[in-house]
Amino acid sequence: MSTLYLVATPIGNLEDITLRALRVLREVPLIAAEDTRQTRKLLERYDIHTPLTPYHEHNKARKRAFLLEKLAGGDLALVSDAGTPGINDPGYDLTRAAIEAGHTVTPVPGPTAPIAALVASGLPADAFLYLGYLPRKRTERRARVAEIAALPYTLIFLETPHRLRAALDDLLHVLGERRIAIGRELTKMHEEIWRGTLAEARARFADTAPRGEFTLVVEGAPASPETARWSPERLQSEIEAARAAGESPARAARRLADASGWPRREIYVRLTAEEKA
Repeated sequence: MSTLYLVATPIGNLEDITLRALRVLREVPLIAAEDTRQTRKLLERYDIHTPLTPYHEHNKARKRAFLLEKLAGGDLALVSDAGTPGINDPGYDLTRAAIEAGHTVTPVPGPTAPIAALVASGLPADAFLYLGYLPRKRTERRARVAEIAALPYTLIFLETPHRLRAALDDLLHVLGERRIAIGRELTKMHEEIWRGTLAEARARFADTAPRGEFTLVVEGAPASPETARWSPERLQSEIEAARAAGESPARAARRLADASGWPRREIYVRLTAEEKA
């Protein structure tokens, strides 16, 4: 059977590509690219003339069969618009389909923004949780963060410029004061890694129009459960958010108990009391 190569490409600086990646991109008969225009710049830089075909979120359903047919006749390389395929792009779907069809799937490692931001953050990197983009709606965003608020792992998020300030507001509201590192335009000309606390970050970006691509690295929960216990006001706020999101009392009580340090029974009583009122 043929091989699907998952080839990591630069997230900004075109020099951040491995010799192996360049060799694979030269040798395969076809490259499936999330953004062919972006990939063509990379290929032109290194004088690579392999044909490209688009494969992205909007055409993945209809393009999967075509790519599997190509794999049946030879190897295929998959690249995202930047970084490692399969992370916040449709690479996962093609990878699963290739595995199920009996093909070999081989990673060609390289750049990825979450890891680049993590190792430069100054926060612990021995155990971390990557969560991609947070939900767009505030109630859903706060509920998602509350689910992992009590975990001791360093947290990594991606965020868009127009939602950065709202995300910082919600992270501070749910997590309380913690250290954070914000990576902007990593490996690019205007790279910036800002470090401070969530409150300082909110103030830093309050009066500016953020530009670029942002990666947020946030300190994990304190080791002591007592230190991590939420205030009554914060618990009530999260109960109201869970109700607004239509979450069942049983599920919300279990989730909030894990995150808040409050007893599940007490949270359940509060939730059902709200329902009866």
